[in-house]
Amino acid sequence: MELFAFFETNSFRNKQLFLALLLFGIFNSSIIAQSTIHGEVQDTNGNLLEGVNVVLNPTYSGTTTNAEGQFKFQNIPTGNYSLTLSYIGYKTIHDSIYVSEKEILQNFVLEEDLLNLQNVVITGTFEPKVQLESSTSMSVLNAEMIQQVYPQGTANLLQSIPGTFVDASAGEVFTKVYTRGVSASAEDDMGWYYVSLQEDGLPVSLAQYSYFSPDLFHRFDLTTEKVEAMRGGSASVTALNAPGGIYNFISKDIQNKFSGDIKISSGFQGENNYLRKIDAFVGSPLGNNWFLNAGGHYRIDDGARNTNFTFSKGGQFKFDLIKQNKNGTLKFYGKLLDDFTNRYTGVAAVNWNDPTPAFGQDFSSTSLLMPRFNANIPDGRNLAQGATNSFNPSQGVHAKDLAFGFDISQDLGHNWKLKNNLKFSTKSANWQTSISNAFVSLNDPLAYFISGADFPIGQVVFKDAQSGAEVARIDNSGILAGQPVQYLTDGNLPNDAIMGTSAWYIENNADEWMDQLTLSKKIDHHNITGGVALGFSDNSFFNQGSFGYVTYEPNPRMLQVTLENPNEPIIKLSDDNGISNYGGLFFVNSKANVSQIATFLNDNWDISEGFNLDLGLRYESINHKGSKDRFNSNMQDGGLDGNNNTAYDNGILNPTGEKDHFNFSYNYLSFSAGINYKMNTKSSVFFRFSQGNKAPELNYYFNNFSNVPINKKGEVQKINQAEMGVKYTHSNFSFTSTLFWSELTNIGTANFEFDSDNNSIFYTPILFNTSRTMGLEWESVYEPIQNITLRFNGVIQNPKATKWKIYDAAGSVDTADDQTLDFSGNTLAFTPKLMTNLSSEYQKNKISAFIKWQFMGKRFGNVANGFELDSYSLFNMGTGYQISAHLSAHILVSNLFNSKGLANFYGANSFGASANGATKEYINANPDESFVVFPVLQRSALLELNYRF
Repeated sequence: MELFAFFETNSFRNKQLFLALLLFGIFNSSIIAQSTIHGEVQDTNGNLLEGVNVVLNPTYSGTTTNAEGQFKFQNIPTGNYSLTLSYIGYKTIHDSIYVSEKEILQNFVLEEDLLNLQNVVITGTFEPKVQLESSTSMSVLNAEMIQQVYPQGTANLLQSIPGTFVDASAGEVFTKVYTRGVSASAEDDMGWYYVSLQEDGLPVSLAQYSYFSPDLFHRFDLTTEKVEAMRGGSASVTALNAPGGIYNFISKDIQNKFSGDIKISSGFQGENNYLRKIDAFVGSPLGNNWFLNAGGHYRIDDGARNTNFTFSKGGQFKFDLIKQNKNGTLKFYGKLLDDFTNRYTGVAAVNWNDPTPAFGQDFSSTSLLMPRFNANIPDGRNLAQGATNSFNPSQGVHAKDLAFGFDISQDLGHNWKLKNNLKFSTKSANWQTSISNAFVSLNDPLAYFISGADFPIGQVVFKDAQSGAEVARIDNSGILAGQPVQYLTDGNLPNDAIMGTSAWYIENNADEWMDQLTLSKKIDHHNITGGVALGFSDNSFFNQGSFGYVTYEPNPRMLQVTLENPNEPIIKLSDDNGISNYGGLFFVNSKANVSQIATFLNDNWDISEGFNLDLGLRYESINHKGSKDRFNSNMQDGGLDGNNNTAYDNGILNPTGEKDHFNFSYNYLSFSAGINYKMNTKSSVFFRFSQGNKAPELNYYFNNFSNVPINKKGEVQKINQAEMGVKYTHSNFSFTSTLFWSELTNIGTANFEFDSDNNSIFYTPILFNTSRTMGLEWESVYEPIQNITLRFNGVIQNPKATKWKIYDAAGSVDTADDQTLDFSGNTLAFTPKLMTNLSSEYQKNKISAFIKWQFMGKRFGNVANGFELDSYSLFNMGTGYQISAHLSAHILVSNLFNSKGLANFYGANSFGASANGATKEYINANPDESFVVFPVLQRSALLELNYRF
């Protein structure tokens, strides 16, 4: 009573005092109630684990374990929480904690997840999914596996993924990657036709066409945390126009403390060709829940085969700026790639049954690329302005990619989630290299008439373009009557031939932006996701080819060529660099706008505790709108320079002013349904059926319809796929196994041909075909004893060309002698029946080591099944030593025993020939003919020093 009387008499001042005491009590009690959660994380062998991601929910705060394997959360109010611990290569742990004490100690032991089956994957699904519980066939390469691969390009890395066919024999670019026999349109210049190469969930490039494929704009380095690879399956409903599969390179995530890596690499390959490379990555918190990741690489590479120039040089820089809040994250990201690289052409061989190198070439070291020189070739688009294009084969392809984007992931409350990923990029690829390296005999009139000269018959002189010294002088007066040429001096050309090759100049440019927006709602046992994916690409493509006079020998030389008949003016068949028939072999100048709009709906339904049904629909609309210039050669007497004595500029192709326009849309509905039954915490089975579609790419317009109206749109290829698999994980043994069936229809095929009568290059009419492949994929890991891991994966398959016809143009544009060849029922080309990978890894204390065996089974080199590429094996090995807590060293050796395996086949060794021409009848009739093959890249060794801080 006295207390109340006190407040009544001192009303205002005492009320203030009472309120202050009350607030102090509340504040003090909240401090008392706040706690610290800390603990230690180790593996089953008792080793402390550094860098484990530890997330506390619902505070959405995260940290990583330090060098002692410890983590800590401070000032945690009383309540119920969940801890999630994740670490690549280990099983994820989810643990519930009730906070009431001032200090809570919670230690954890992480079990190794040998196949990442207990880890969450994000590729090919609209919501993150534990791999064991997903109804897709997925493989994961973690950072450790990535660093075990000699850095020879994106495709080379993917060879260790089961069921994935990879041809990386040409180098870092010009590669082929496909799965399950879905391969028919995956040509060498567009080898990623059916699959999506992605960075953090969005395609590297939206559009594809000849010499503009996504591998041009992708390099991996220390910024990559892991690769998720999905074969077929839900790619039909989760990827833009890529039903064959997804290869998603995922960048490193938030680093909760300042840390990073610097790696310096130096090695050699082939005949002492050197590689020097530096990689770097750094990640750090910036305060106020902001985080920064940045890194990249730079390299100088002489290449695996012999050239007189640096084969590759350049690099990239990438960054992520991430804001984390209690409901999700916002990420800004960017990439700058500025890179020069090249690609190898084939090597000549003889003996169809057991190929051996021909003409003094070597399967290990010969490249047959033009040597370095500087030329200026008239630009057919702007002859009146005197425009030229610089040409230097040492440049190869100069690829540039500047990309920026942002990725939002937010929990909106009430079981609603929003995710939006948007990216803008501007790309360019400038090719200055050679195409083809065929044998052209000096007795073949093509060797002279391809110069563009009217009648190059008589005495022809060949000089070394660099020194000016005469190499050979011949008389070809009798060749039109079938008589051989005569050498007039002691000098001669190697192999009595020149190389049938072109100075290949291309300008590719694209401005692209793409966006994927998803909105999901959890309703009872359903997680329903809807959204839209947008992609827009503005493309320009210019392609011009000139002939190059080059010696046909392992280290080619450029040749100056003149016609020097007695008592007549000297006619220059080539310029001083050896370039002839300026811009006269082919001309393409096109522009195209691509728009891809897709809407999708997916239901992930937990039918019961063990059953999950995944249903997806995707409606896609793709529009191609553009134009293609008509062209001819309207040079006046004397050619561009008006000089009758310079024949090399007489046939320049240039626009007529007419354009052929195209504006076609492709609309289709794709479907995918999968069911997963989780039998227990260690095993599950799944089944999936998908109906997908593949719309034509821009090469359909660019490569066809030469000087004719583009009055017909391409066919949409149909892809039906079924798969049934089992997944199992245990402490020392894990495996997945998948039976699959895939059918591809409406496959448009055409051949690249050369007409020797008018020296023109053309594509044959398109015919439509069907293929089918059935097979079994598997992936397994076994730890028989501590510190030793065995991995074995592969595929057994039966690929068939169920309906397959080829248009035979008989080597000329004239259609009078054309025919259609039927190869239905043959084995599908370039699809092996068996591929396997077997490896053994050792890790103890400071020492690590591995050895890998890759086996590639026999493959037919064409659908005619006329020529078969033999099986081959590759052995790779490596070892490492942890010098100190921060410094380590590794040695990597690729193709340890220098296998001479053949990865690809290009047909007969003649200018304009194709693989399809090497039928059984042709081979029987030409048993001594030489042909072109692509050997695998030879042995390479690398020393790496890695400093981690």
